[in-house]
Amino acid sequence: MIKLTALIETLFRRYLPSPFSIALLLTALTFLLALAFTEPPGNESHWLALLSYWEAGIWQKDLLVFAYQMMLILVLGHMLVLSPPVARFIDRITYGIKSTNQAVVLVAVSTMLISFFNWGLGLIFGALMARKVGESAQKQGKKINYPLVGAAAYVGMMIWHGGISGSAPAKVGEQGHLSSLVSSNISNQLPDYLAYTETVLSAQNLVVFGVLLLAVPLFLIWLGRSTDRVEELMPLLTPKNPDKNKRSSGWSWDESRLLAYAFGAAVLIAFFVNYGTALSKGVVTPNMLNFFMLGMIFFLHGRISNILRAVEEAISGASGILIQFPLYFGIMGLMQGSGLVVTIADYFVTLSTPTTLPLLTFLSAAIVNIFIPSGGGQWAIQGPVILEAAVALKVPVAKVIMALAYGDQLTNMLQPFWALPLLGITRLKANQLLPFTLWVMLLGTVVFVTALLLW
Repeated sequence: MIKLTALIETLFRRYLPSPFSIALLLTALTFLLALAFTEPPGNESHWLALLSYWEAGIWQKDLLVFAYQMMLILVLGHMLVLSPPVARFIDRITYGIKSTNQAVVLVAVSTMLISFFNWGLGLIFGALMARKVGESAQKQGKKINYPLVGAAAYVGMMIWHGGISGSAPAKVGEQGHLSSLVSSNISNQLPDYLAYTETVLSAQNLVVFGVLLLAVPLFLIWLGRSTDRVEELMPLLTPKNPDKNKRSSGWSWDESRLLAYAFGAAVLIAFFVNYGTALSKGVVTPNMLNFFMLGMIFFLHGRISNILRAVEEAISGASGILIQFPLYFGIMGLMQGSGLVVTIADYFVTLSTPTTLPLLTFLSAAIVNIFIPSGGGQWAIQGPVILEAAVALKVPVAKVIMALAYGDQLTNMLQPFWALPLLGITRLKANQLLPFTLWVMLLGTVVFVTALLLW
């Protein structure tokens, strides 16, 4: 079983281009498909018109705002984990770990719980927990399967899109977002927004999450029975305790706790005043998440200087979003402007029935995610297609949105793009994680397909 997974990982490592190159290749493919299957507008040159659609999509204001929202979700989540209170909490709960089974359960369950709230926070929290578990085991002379613990720290990425910070559920919670993705002739058939009570917090999705929360740690324990090895660890590059850092002489606003706490209180008060009503209705948007995390950062870091150090460490993790999202937005502009999205939606309709559309959406999202490792970018491209098909087949919009979310998050277990921060912290390699995460992906497939059939 492990040998088969290692073979698949080797093939991916050898032949799969970088995520940025994949985005460029997908742009070229979309351009060729639009040339082949759409008609030019009037007497204008077809390829020049397509270039115009692509350029307009890159600079679409709403999508650029969305890219910035996703960057903040990752950076602010990382900063929360780097705060001294959270770091001390991780130290306490990992010190008593004495076996691989204990480590896997603790890391997997805590990572999935936190990832359900915020994927960036869960990813970094899980990575630090795995590293602390490894160091603690070494200090105590305990043997643990460290790569398996690292895999447990990554499983939060298989539930994130069905959680509160999921790109698609968060965006459809914004008024007018659904209608902005489709043509005007069907926009009036879509709701103005979908509350989280219909997607993330629906009974069906909570059952799916509960099943995975129980099944994944038990499955990892079963996988770990075949090996029990100790890995050599490099020193963990955790942020130093700001209270012990050498400070500049004299008083400074950057070292003022009063300033940090005052602004933190102002942000949290504004959060509950402005978003309290929406929160009570189950509506959660990227702006709400980011604003709340911003307020908590002021309190947990305590000083502006601490916040600045955390920003410096966390910002590199958002570089992929910064450079790749505009390319995906260009693909969306190309598909919408040329009418290719309508052509694809019609093809989905001809293949699908009300029963099979969610399954086809799930499978297509799983495949696309291998090449577009971005939930936001994937929603921007596939969202219009599945909405058009759902309206035509009279399938509940919430169901196809969650089908896309399940497919997108599933193949993160094969796509190491989002594991890069985790690999850097744990000092593990992708080929050490994938032999375990591949089988977790197969478990997730069974759970998600069953849920979509019974939903």
